[in-house]
Amino acid sequence: MILEWLKKDVVLGDGGMIFELERRGYVRAGPYTPEVVVEDPQVVRQLHIDFARAGADVIQACAYYAHEEKLKDIGMQGALAEINQAATRLAREVADEYGILVAGNLCNTWVYDPEDPATHAETRRQFDEQIEYQGVERTDFYIAETIEYLGEAKIALEAIQAAGQPAMITLGFKYQDKTLDGVGLEEAFKDLKDAGADIVGINCFRDPDMMLPLAARLRKAVPGYVATQPVAYHCSADRPYFQAQEIHGDPAFPLELDPFMLTRREMAAYALEAKKMGIEYIGACCGAGPHHIRAMAEALGRTVPNSRYSPQLELHPIIGSEEHIKEKDQRILAEQRGKSRRTKKKP
Repeated sequence: MILEWLKKDVVLGDGGMIFELERRGYVRAGPYTPEVVVEDPQVVRQLHIDFARAGADVIQACAYYAHEEKLKDIGMQGALAEINQAATRLAREVADEYGILVAGNLCNTWVYDPEDPATHAETRRQFDEQIEYQGVERTDFYIAETIEYLGEAKIALEAIQAAGQPAMITLGFKYQDKTLDGVGLEEAFKDLKDAGADIVGINCFRDPDMMLPLAARLRKAVPGYVATQPVAYHCSADRPYFQAQEIHGDPAFPLELDPFMLTRREMAAYALEAKKMGIEYIGACCGAGPHHIRAMAEALGRTVPNSRYSPQLELHPIIGSEEHIKEKDQRILAEQRGKSRRTKKKP
């Protein structure tokens, strides 16, 4: 179904679930594991609704880091099935309500070592487990994201293909334009396309300005569908990925990133530039909230459920239009005069 949607129009992804949930107080910075899906499912459901009403065509199951290796860190490896199933079920319920798609989620395992074949088998086992548990609740396709090794990305692709699902494989690039196993950007994506990836793209680490030049090279290098999902934090040429930002000489990641947040207008401009570039799947990653997605949707010419609440700054009593402010002042003055007359009539 995702491929049919892509044939018709740009598909708009959602934002950064884990970071938004951390901001709201339901995910721990550090482990960033998604046990919230079983401990406070109503919070996850509401955030999915927020993204759906903001115009997202796809909501991802909140299963980032819902794999054995990360769940060990919080003593919840026994909850692997429960967390993955709950994450997908919550997304499925909201997606069905709003008529949009669910993407299952795979991410970097922290197990993969390009020099150790035993870790390749373990990586595949972990991907297979997640797909098995998420698939119970009906995914429309899978996104493998924030993967820095081409070898690990290919294992994710093989696991998704074995499940008979469309695969969107996105790589993350920090300082370099090559994977951690030393493969150049163009070659890596050509390899993934040749291996049968339905959608390839870049996600996380970089803001739109730092990501789109790489995406332009990707768009030129491979045919088919291309995705971008940048972070909503400003980066710079000397620090092209958001985890490298500093405040007063100290790391801003993860608790001091607020001053680096992109505005909704900047994210809207990114959506337009990505579409102009020929990117078919336009989403966002860490830091992007529902207000960013709504701005992106509206920039793409769409009216979405929460467009009902889009800004009407002309109605603001201070920064609004001169006509509105004058009208409001006259109304207040008339009300005051009426009140004064009524007071004078009292015996």
